[in-house]
Amino acid sequence: MANSTEAQKPQNTKKNKKKGATLDTFYGAKIQNTEQIEDNIQENAPKPSKGNGNSQQTHEEFESEMTKKMEAFWEEKWEMMQKKFTHLQNRYDETEKENQALKARIRQLEDNDRVKEQELIKQSQNTKKLEENINYLTDKVIDLENRGRRDNLRIIGLPEKPEINTKLDMVIQDIIKENCPEILEQGGNTATDRAHRTPSTLNPQKTTPRNVIAKFQSYQTKEKILQEARKRQFRYKGMPIRVTQDLASSTLNDRKAWNMIFRKARELGLQPRINYPAKLTIYFQGKVWAFNKIEDFQLFAKKRPELCGKFDTENQRARNT
Repeated sequence: MANSTEAQKPQNTKKNKKKGATLDTFYGAKIQNTEQIEDNIQENAPKPSKGNGNSQQTHEEFESEMTKKMEAFWEEKWEMMQKKFTHLQNRYDETEKENQALKARIRQLEDNDRVKEQELIKQSQNTKKLEENINYLTDKVIDLENRGRRDNLRIIGLPEKPEINTKLDMVIQDIIKENCPEILEQGGNTATDRAHRTPSTLNPQKTTPRNVIAKFQSYQTKEKILQEARKRQFRYKGMPIRVTQDLASSTLNDRKAWNMIFRKARELGLQPRINYPAKLTIYFQGKVWAFNKIEDFQLFAKKRPELCGKFDTENQRARNT
């Protein structure tokens, strides 16, 4: 009876014990908890038989076998973990290499940007120098062109008629006789090398006559005629004409920009004059003031109550454009 009672105790213990919850190992591997393992050991343990003296040895062999199985199980799991760790390590190394490559690429791009920025600065400096050289050469060419025209006079308002166009040299002599005969009386050389209309072809849509350019053989004679033309209105057979110095087209445009200011300054008694190449001079408060640009004159007029508001340079600029 004693043996039967002892044989029943493991069974009651099994019934009273509850199944333990499973543990989640790394990467989804599931193992049984300690209580479950003990239950499996007790279930699979050989039942001691009556009168069998080898029951203790059989139980030890079973425990040894189960220990080996558990060791084999954990070794397998450990190998799996090592493989996963190795895989992650490899992924980390690859990511690190990619990161280093990206950093190197970024440094290269930054270096390239710095190089390009330096090149851009150099190009800007070179462009500025080229612009300065172009402006200098342009001014030089205009000055040379103006000096090449120093013997020329421009006659404005001479009627556009065939009898005049075919005999321009004779017409110019008639103008001199009519307006400044003293030059002829003094024996001045009034001969011209050439006289022609400009532009060379007539624009039928333009109602005003083309200008006449006359090149004199004597610079002194040309200057005397020009001085007389500044003093009074010239005429040709009673018709008013205007005689001015012949200059490059760009210089004439620069002088034309002063027209409104010039007329207003004359009305105010400021004695305006346009000096070479396109500089305005006025006589104000006992001094002679010179201006190379309209903006300079505008600032000057704003600071003087006597002139402020009397020169509408904005409207003049709008008309010229």
